Amino acid sequence: MHGACWNGRRSPSLYFRALTCNRLVAYYPAMDEVFKALADASRRSLLDRLHARNGQTLNELCEGLAMTRQAVTKHLVILEEANLVTTIRQGREKLHYLNPVPIHQIGERWIKKFERGKLAALSELKRQLEKRDE
Repeated sequence: MHGACWNGRRSPSLYFRALTCNRLVAYYPAMDEVFKALADASRRSLLDRLHARNGQTLNELCEGLAMTRQAVTKHLVILEEANLVTTIRQGREKLHYLNPVPIHQIGERWIKKFERGKLAALSELKRQLEKRDE
């Protein structure tokens, strides 16, 4: 079931269902955009910079990066389309803000599914066994 668009993008709450292996599975098309956006190291770097200091201009985000303004702009467009970054105009400047909601939704949908506690315990056990073998 596909629904209406919100601001020209799919709403993160919209999803469709498919029957797979006799089970009803929910697919969230907006999550595909988030995974695509997070797949690039440059975009993750921009998200880290916004996490450290939210509300930066394009010039501020470009400082210290080995990318052109045009490249940063293209990455920001992809992040905006994935709803990971929102912008607000303030006079002549456009401020960029991190939107952590899609990342939280991924955590809820995928990470919790595999139970963080059990994975942490297994990771700790592995670390202890490797330490003992040294």
